[in-house]
Amino acid sequence: MNFSKPQNAKRIRLLLAEDHTVLRQGLAGLLGQEPDMEVVGEADDGEMAVRLASRVHPDVVLMDMGLP
Repeated sequence: MNFSKPQNAKRIRLLLAEDHTVLRQGLAGLLGQEPDMEVVGEADDGEMAVRLASRVHPDVVLMDMGLP
């Protein structure tokens, strides 16, 4: 069985929303190394995440549930 992705497969566009800078940057670094993922934005609060999401149109938003 072959689980490899086709070469022309679309990358998953991620937006990270986390108020702890070190954690957010670490996640961005780790996820950005994945060949099928692309970090398209980072936000440090919920308001910024909403504004950014409307501009960059991510496929997935990874958000700290405790953000204001």
